[in-house]
Amino acid sequence: MNGNIHSIITGSTVDGPGTRYVVFLKGCPLRCKYCHNPDTWDGRGGKEMSVAEIIADMRSYLPFMKRGGITVSGGEPLVQIDFVIELFTAARNLGVHTALDTTGYLFNKDNPEIFAKYEKLAEVTDLVLLDLKHIDPEKHVELTGVKQDTIIDFYKYLDEKNIPIWVRHVIVPGYTFVPEYLEKSGKFLAHFKNVKAVDILPYHDMAKPKYAEMGIDYVLKDVAPLTGEDGKNARDTVVNAMRAERLRMKEEGIHVGFPFDTPVL
Repeated sequence: MNGNIHSIITGSTVDGPGTRYVVFLKGCPLRCKYCHNPDTWDGRGGKEMSVAEIIADMRSYLPFMKRGGITVSGGEPLVQIDFVIELFTAARNLGVHTALDTTGYLFNKDNPEIFAKYEKLAEVTDLVLLDLKHIDPEKHVELTGVKQDTIIDFYKYLDEKNIPIWVRHVIVPGYTFVPEYLEKSGKFLAHFKNVKAVDILPYHDMAKPKYAEMGIDYVLKDVAPLTGEDGKNARDTVVNAMRAERLRMKEEGIHVGFPFDTPVL
């Protein structure tokens, strides 16, 4: 099976545990205002590669992928879910750890045909790097262009499957950098036993030149990058809310995990 590939990087240490071989796929239905890869939105124009070609290339890097594995990202990689399933199956056959970097937006528990594919995907996925775009439903649409319902469903599905997730939350001034939303995000995440890490990512504007080159209006052009101090405050707010919520749940006899066991990256 062939996939439409945007790019491949080797030796990544920020796309999952250890050293990773990362495949970026083309196509994404979201239009996040802070997206730093708008060139992945269009599902056309990438490089066509087969699973066999990618596996052959990855094998040459295996000696250097200490405690790592393969990560598939995008775009939204599950636009090409059949390709991801086949690629992860081949990687697993080599004993390679698999990680999926996704928004979760395309999950559909009500469509039997689509849901069956997610069941197959779950069997060959070791870790999911899952976005938390915005905790507020209306703000989520404003920030990404899509509703959050299926994303929430995907959080619940992964928890039921006990598939570990690392949460990624971009802190954008005026959007997600609001104490109320940060606290709600922490409380929300506290309810999932499979949350193994929370990665608080300060907003940056380094993609401005790429937008200009592509002729796309960068709508956050007047938003200043988040400062280091504000990033730390955001981290503290989220983790403190998680801890408080888990302590409350523990007092009510609901055990999710020790209140302090989820690291903030």
